[in-house]
Amino acid sequence: MQTEVEKCHTGYTTSVMAVYKSSVLIPDDVRGALEGYSPLVSQLLFARGITTKELAQVFIAPNFDTDRHNPFLMTDMEKAVSRVLKAFQNNERIAIWSDYDCDGIPGGVLLHDFFKLIGVTNFINYIPHRHNEGFGLNAEGIDTLTADNVTLVITIDCGITNVQEVNHARALGCDVIITDHHEPDETLPDAFAILDPKRDTAYPFRDLCGSGVMWKLIEGLMERIKTEKLVQFSHGKGQEKWLLDMVGIATLADMVPLVGENRTLAYYGLSVMRKSRRAGFRELIRVLRLTQQFLTEDDIGFSIAPRINAASRMGSPQEAFALFTADADSSVKLAERLEHINSERKGYVGAITKEAKARLKEKEIVPDVIVMGNPEWRPSLLGLVANSLAQEFKRPVFLWGRDGRNVLKGSCRSDGIVSVVSLMREASETLSEFGGHHMSGGFAITDEHIHQLPEALNRAYAKIKTHKDDSVSVILVDADLSLSEVSDRTFRDISALSPFGVGNQKPLFRFLNVSVVRVEQFGKTKEHLKLRIRDERTSVEAIAFFSTVDTFTRMPKAGEQCDLIGHIESSYFRSRRELRLRIVDIV
Repeated sequence: MQTEVEKCHTGYTTSVMAVYKSSVLIPDDVRGALEGYSPLVSQLLFARGITTKELAQVFIAPNFDTDRHNPFLMTDMEKAVSRVLKAFQNNERIAIWSDYDCDGIPGGVLLHDFFKLIGVTNFINYIPHRHNEGFGLNAEGIDTLTADNVTLVITIDCGITNVQEVNHARALGCDVIITDHHEPDETLPDAFAILDPKRDTAYPFRDLCGSGVMWKLIEGLMERIKTEKLVQFSHGKGQEKWLLDMVGIATLADMVPLVGENRTLAYYGLSVMRKSRRAGFRELIRVLRLTQQFLTEDDIGFSIAPRINAASRMGSPQEAFALFTADADSSVKLAERLEHINSERKGYVGAITKEAKARLKEKEIVPDVIVMGNPEWRPSLLGLVANSLAQEFKRPVFLWGRDGRNVLKGSCRSDGIVSVVSLMREASETLSEFGGHHMSGGFAITDEHIHQLPEALNRAYAKIKTHKDDSVSVILVDADLSLSEVSDRTFRDISALSPFGVGNQKPLFRFLNVSVVRVEQFGKTKEHLKLRIRDERTSVEAIAFFSTVDTFTRMPKAGEQCDLIGHIESSYFRSRRELRLRIVDIV
C-alpha cells in the first residue's frame, strides 16, 4: 500500500563527515566542442555530463516547441482524451480530484483554469482533507461526488494504487481517469484510463511530476480539439501557455529531476511566473516581499511551496487552491490568510519541537534512533519536526501522532548515513504501512505495536550500521574560486544553467584560505548565521539560515582562516540587490 511521503529540501548535508574534492577538469576535446562558452560554463556543463554543443544548447536554452514529447506516446492518452471530449460534448459533470500538496494543488488549478479557458463549466474541484481523509481516492469522497451527478473523475498526483476506490466509483456508474506519477503496484486500478509515465516504458520520459502529467493531458486535448476542429472548445487557443506557472511551481516544488522534459517545463514555468497576471500569485509574492521579475527556484522551494503545503498541513488545502484561482478583489485577503495559516503552522511545529527536545533532555543517553510520539501531535506536521531534530542530533528520527481517522501515522528523516527505508524494512513486522526513500519516509502503525517501535528501530539500526569508514561523504565541488570572482559575470555564467534542483544541483564552489572578519547571528531569535570573509583583494558576506557556528565541520572564528564551501547567490532583500555566498560547510 502506498504511503504518503512528504517532500523536503535536503540539498547538501553536513550530518556526516564530508571530504570536498574538485571535479575532474574538462578534457581538451570537450573544451573544443563547447567553444563559445566561458571556461566556467564549460566546466559546469561537463560536470553535468554535457559534452557537445548541441546538448549544451538544449540544456541552456530549451525550445518549448521541440524539447517536449508527443503526449500521445503515453499509454492510454488516446482513451483519456476521447473520454474527456465526450464528457464535454455531453455536458457531463466532471470532478477534478487533486492531491493536497504542492504538486496536486497547482495541478488542480491548472485543469480548472484550462476548463474555464475553453468554456467548460460543468465541473467541480475536490481536494481531500489531509488529516481526515488521507492520501488518494476514498469511498466517502466518491459518494459525495456521485451524489452531485459526477460521472467522470480525473485524478491529479494520486490514484495509481487505489484499486478498491476505483472499483467503488465504477459500481456507482462513474468513470475514473487517473493521472499520476507515482510507482504503480503489481495490480493497476480498473480505471477508464491511466496516465502515468512510470506504468510502462511507452513514454520516453518517466520523471514528470503529477502536474506535468496533467499538462500532457491538456496538450493532448488541445491537439485533438485542433485536429477535429471542435470550435466550441477552441476559443482559448494559445492562451494555455499562461498556465505553465502552475506546472512550473509543481515541477520545482515536487523535487523531480530537472532534466529532459522537466527542465523545459520548469524553465518556461519560471518565465511565466516572472510575468504572470494571476492575481493570487502576484498578491502572495507581495506578501512574501519577493520581486516577481527575479523569481528563482529557491523562492518557489523555500517560500511559495511551504505555504501551499501549510494549507493542507493545517487542514485547509482549499484555501491554497482558492488563492490561485482568485480574482483581484479577493486575492488580498486570501494571500494574507495563507500567510496566517503558515504562521500558525510554524507555531505548531515549534511547540512540537520544543516538547520533543524537552523529552530528549530527560534521557540519560539519546538513542541511535530517536523514536517518540504523542496522540495529540498532527502527523502532517511531523516531517518538519523530524527534519529539524535529525539535523540537530545527527541521527535518524521517527515521530508519530494520530490522524483524523484515529490511525497512528508518522514521518521519519535520516541522519544522512542510514536509509530510513532500510530501517523500516528491517522493522517491518512492527509497521502496518511504510514507504519513502533514503532521506525521508512515512509510516503507519497499530496501537498494539507502537510501544515496540523504539526497540525495533534501534535494533534495526545496530544491524544495518557498519563500522567501516562509510560515514565519510566525498562531495565534488565544481570549481575553486577566489572571492574576487564573486561577480556579476560569474553569477550570469551560473544562472545560464538554472533552474537548479534534483539532477542539476546548484553549482558548489570552494573558497580556500579566506579570513573570517566578523561572525554574527541574526534574525528575530538569532537563528541565522552571517559571516564577513575576505581574501587579499575582496570582502564578501556569507550566510547560512537556521545555523550556528557549531553547525559546520569547523567552527568559524573572527581572525582565523578557513576554507568555505558554498553557492553564489543574488539577494533582493527589500529590493536591494546583493551578491553573497550561501554557506554549505566550513572546513
